Amino acid sequence: MITANDKPLYDRLLSREAAAVRQHLRAAPAYQNRLVRFLENHDELRAAHEFPVPVHEAAAVLTYLIPSLRFFHEGQLEGRRVKVPIQMGRRREEPVDPLLQEFYRKLLACLKRPEVRQGRWQLLGVRPAWEGNPTWERCLAFAWEGKAWQIPLITVNYGPTQGQAYVALPFLDLGGSPMILQDLMSEARYERRGDDLLDRGLYLDLPAWGLHVFSCHTNLPSNK
Repeated sequence: MITANDKPLYDRLLSREAAAVRQHLRAAPAYQNRLVRFLENHDELRAAHEFPVPVHEAAAVLTYLIPSLRFFHEGQLEGRRVKVPIQMGRRREEPVDPLLQEFYRKLLACLKRPEVRQGRWQLLGVRPAWEGNPTWERCLAFAWEGKAWQIPLITVNYGPTQGQAYVALPFLDLGGSPMILQDLMSEARYERRGDDLLDRGLYLDLPAWGLHVFSCHTNLPSNK
């Protein structure tokens, strides 16, 4: 399989261009599957240097929870900030960033889920929460469909202000049953009426650079 570095995605994330990121992710799955996605490498400045922590976390979710060959640079998971030329045989000591280290621990656990490794990825439609509210344009959402009902549903507000939107969930067969959304990156847990999700979609109200990586499931025996 021919692979190529996805520098355009990196540049759009670095420029905080949510609409451009969404358009980029509309590419055909066959094309996306052969890309190498990264947030830092030997050519770029350190991600922890270029992205403040909230932006870093949002950009990492958008980079690594989509189809691709995923590349992590040495020191990235510890939040190292000093770029070291590849010609040097050593680097100076730096303190570990505990917030980023814990974030990456949770993100890597998400990447080990069978739905993410073997499922079918889908970019989801997003629409305004109400007329005259443009913040939906910075909200991105996608999901991994697998054989199990524990569907990972990812939502990100890639913008500097609070954002609201509705996300269409066309792949869910709720049958009117309640849906449990458990965030794998935090302690957040929500229960939503299945009928509302089918009729209107999932309502989002996210802080600047806010994100969720939901495990979605119902309590219906037929869906287990």
